[in-house]
Amino acid sequence: MSNVEIRPPRPEEYAAAGEVTVLAYDADGHLAADVGYDAVLRDVARRVGEAEVLVAVDGTGEVLGTVTIVHPGSGYAEISRPGELEFRMLAVAPPARGRGVGEALIKAVFDRARALGLPKVVLSSLDRMHSAHRLYERLGFARLPERDWRPFPHVSLIAYQIDV
Repeated sequence: MSNVEIRPPRPEEYAAAGEVTVLAYDADGHLAADVGYDAVLRDVARRVGEAEVLVAVDGTGEVLGTVTIVHPGSGYAEISRPGELEFRMLAVAPPARGRGVGEALIKAVFDRARALGLPKVVLSSLDRMHSAHRLYERLGFARLPERDWRPFPHVSLIAYQIDV
């Protein structure tokens, strides 16, 4: 991980960051039931305008992963409340998995929450994103079942939180 930099994306990296997000979700079968969500995932320029986006970039400039950091009450917020920072759309390019990229992105979210003086980080995750759930739990996230929700009848999201 020493050759991976976590930082906001440059405009010329928006397309690559969007494509990494789509490829990651598609590789795990998370786009099949949600027609049109790929366009939301690709639209990094919009996310940058309404939230904070981070990318993980290797020494050659290749975008390996990305995450969107969301403030309560903002356009991308799903479950965050005052005093909480939320993240969404965590994605690691399939060839970069197993190298600590996802963990590094999440730890950057923790750093951002601390810098903002926010004591908690929360997230929603598709109930079938089992590998992501293992990562969250290994990092110390706890389930927050009272905030589980369904944006659509066929989509179940489960909530997690951690004190940072």
